[in-house]
Amino acid sequence: MPYTDLRSFIADLKQRRELVEITEPASVDQEIACAADRVSKLPGGGPALLFSNVIGHKTPVLINALGSERRLSLVCGVNNFVGLQHRLADLLETLQTPRKSLIDKLKALPLLKQLSGYFPKYVKRGPCQEIVHTGDAIDLSRLPVLKTWPEDGGPFITFPLVFTHSPKDGKRNCGMYRIQIFDKRTTGFHVHTHHTAAEHMREAKRAGRTRLEAAIAIGGEPALTFAAVLPLPPGLDEMILAGFLQGSPVKMVQCKTVNLQVPASADFVIEGYVEIDEKRREGPFGDHTGFYSLADDYPTFHVTAITQRANPVYFATVVGPPPQEDCWMGRAIERLFLPLMQQTIPEVIDYRLPYCGVFHNLMLVKIRKSYPGQARKVAHAIWGLGQASFTKVICVVDETAPEISDEAAIAGHLLANVDVSRDLEFVLGPTETLDHATRALHLGSKVSIDATRKMAGEAAPAPSPGVTSRGEPAAPTDMGGLDIASSWSLAGVLVLEIRKTRGWQARELALELFKRGHDGVVVVLEEGLVARGNAEELVWAALANIDPERDCIFDERVEKEPSGRQRLTRHPHRLVIDATSKDARDGFARDWPRKQVHPPEVLARVQAMLAKAGVKV
Repeated sequence: MPYTDLRSFIADLKQRRELVEITEPASVDQEIACAADRVSKLPGGGPALLFSNVIGHKTPVLINALGSERRLSLVCGVNNFVGLQHRLADLLETLQTPRKSLIDKLKALPLLKQLSGYFPKYVKRGPCQEIVHTGDAIDLSRLPVLKTWPEDGGPFITFPLVFTHSPKDGKRNCGMYRIQIFDKRTTGFHVHTHHTAAEHMREAKRAGRTRLEAAIAIGGEPALTFAAVLPLPPGLDEMILAGFLQGSPVKMVQCKTVNLQVPASADFVIEGYVEIDEKRREGPFGDHTGFYSLADDYPTFHVTAITQRANPVYFATVVGPPPQEDCWMGRAIERLFLPLMQQTIPEVIDYRLPYCGVFHNLMLVKIRKSYPGQARKVAHAIWGLGQASFTKVICVVDETAPEISDEAAIAGHLLANVDVSRDLEFVLGPTETLDHATRALHLGSKVSIDATRKMAGEAAPAPSPGVTSRGEPAAPTDMGGLDIASSWSLAGVLVLEIRKTRGWQARELALELFKRGHDGVVVVLEEGLVARGNAEELVWAALANIDPERDCIFDERVEKEPSGRQRLTRHPHRLVIDATSKDARDGFARDWPRKQVHPPEVLARVQAMLAKAGVKV
């Protein structure tokens, strides 16, 4: 039975004991988001939370509702992610695959005919327009919009369904772009250059227009929100996919003041237009990377109407250091797109996007290896696949490696089998907008790591006394002069924490370690960035703070060949990763963001609030 709106979803979650209602007074200023952040880190993602006593607002707030495999599967009408993969992957594969022969086209007809039954249904009126505010009645402050982290630039709508039309061909797009509230009638419009809405703005500008109409829906059938975050094939309407997921067409209604249609079931709809060349400073914002994305200039959205249900629920999420609610959506997307990856790269057995990689910093790939250089070929093929092109680190293993889902075992396999003089390949290319460590906005280096068994033509493995999953590496016996605040080791990696006082400090440290003959992988962090001994936090911080080619430091020597040619060689087992912050002293031109942290007083209030509701964090 499909969910027709948020209310029906909430009722079912209550019946299944998947939801906890918080009746204590809760503030939209950090408290609700902090509670969701704490709960999302519980085993399995924790329960959904419904805040029914929101200070200063009559509207309840639903958060962490999609933050588990169980709840996300319920939204899609399946029992688990395996069922979701079976149900949706065939559809996506059919839509992606070119049909060249008549037989191929005939084979696709049954599924396409089924899909046609889920095209949106257009209605004259809907619950989302039970109350209409225009003119002086427009007031965004009436919505319980959350400020999620203490240094955020203001309150942000974090689960918006942003509708735009292409000025070129009229095709609809529904994306999810954060919306900062500036005042009663204007917001930011945080659209990255790679997003479809950004292309719609470029099309409008090329056509001589200064504005692009947009509508922001909040809530409605929960399948709408999941469909909006899926990286779909070009031209596939997210509303068709939402209908397919929930088993019934999405009802759409015409907006009151703009020429767009929105889901009739939505709880709120904010109508208006984007002034393409009118930029305002938006941010900072505590993002899914675990660091604040920096303030920058983005287009301004002007509100022409706010419509809503008579008794709405405000649908929200919080993003930050993983794991969070969005990690579960990322894992579902990972499972869905495995068959599509295998269609393009058939030797792929499986792949994994660990939570600590925040979707775009790390991918683990297992392949059937048949020839030399295959791991590199696979990595380059992945860098050619849509949003996978942003992946910072791709680690490739073969059938001899542990299960790809056993991330700790894979890490041990990498440490035991990688020769850093041979198995790392760096490339330069497009990067995720929110990657703060790249050498330039949208451009940086990426690295593939070949941990597959070596074949004829590939160099044989060298002994690896300092890079091993068996035992911990020792710190240098003489720490004098190394400027280290503290050191510890974890799973074969030595971690050195420093107090940064000058540029290129980690590089100086690395060169001194090499001179003293220290073998192994070393990660250099600033003191206090991660919890001592926490493997997930260590990987998260190391990945987030590097441009791989710049920040992987090797013990290198210039050697002369018999021919007289000189070449640079690397020690096979010495690698220092500079995961410290960068600034002008290091030749880094951009600002460096800070890690998101909840204030102690907010944490104390939230823990007491959750405890009263029976949730122990």
